[in-house]
Amino acid sequence: MKLQAICTTVGQAADARRIATAAVERGLAACVHIDAIESVYRWQGALQHDTEQRLMFKTTEAAAPALRALILEMHPYELPALYALEVCEASPAYAEWVAQQTQQQTQQQTPQQTHQQTPQTQRPSP
Repeated sequence: MKLQAICTTVGQAADARRIATAAVERGLAACVHIDAIESVYRWQGALQHDTEQRLMFKTTEAAAPALRALILEMHPYELPALYALEVCEASPAYAEWVAQQTQQQTQQQTPQQTHQQTPQTQRPSP
């Protein structure tokens, strides 16, 4: 079983908590870290400096497609950054815990289940 860390950013802490909670409740992520960060990027020709919330979802390769679909469906940005990092090494006990948390729900749940949608903002997720 392969583990992945899937990352994205949102502008508001409430959005971060909403997406993280949905992912864990649906069994698509075992855990989600939420960190306050500052992003510098260019959007529509202008240099931007924004505070954001970075989410790092701990999941398995099997659960990753449904997790990415859920994140994109719930994401408030017009152009969200969404990328996966392969976990090259993890302790066996931790890897097993991630697998246990995501295995059963991955087979039963779909990302189309109801949740509160946030209107999209007009900036990208760097």
